[in-house]
Amino acid sequence: MIRYNLRCDRGHGFESWFQNSSAYDSQVRRKLVSCPNCGSAKVEKAIMAPQIGKRGRAPIAAEPVAAASASTEVTTATSTPLMMAQEAELRAKIKELRDHVTRNADNVGEKFPDEARKMHYGDIEHRPIYGEASVDEARSLIDEGIEVSPLPMLPGDRN
Repeated sequence: MIRYNLRCDRGHGFESWFQNSSAYDSQVRRKLVSCPNCGSAKVEKAIMAPQIGKRGRAPIAAEPVAAASASTEVTTATSTPLMMAQEAELRAKIKELRDHVTRNADNVGEKFPDEARKMHYGDIEHRPIYGEASVDEARSLIDEGIEVSPLPMLPGDRN
């Protein structure tokens, strides 16, 4: 399965899941994909950010930190001045969010899962933190009812 961020010709943004990229192409050609806001069948892929983790570990933030979700697919829409402006605006907002988190939260690195658990269970005082956790560690935290969210990454953040 693949998730695409989509945008209709009237500027409404939405997401949809497809079996694969060719299923998306086929459904769009047959006008089976439409905007849930206005019903327009003129849709295209919107700019999306990849989710990339370092050595199997993705940056994760604990509940006290504002969070945004990252998409799992990189797509390239037709380059237009409007799309380039939207991409620049999106990148600026992602950078602003990451800067806010790093200024206002403690980086606990690989201790993130342990620190998040200690806060959740009342062993230590709650505070905004961020750090690293593997996908399995993040799932385990979520299964325990501990709210965590991945921090969005920009191209070049890990270079």
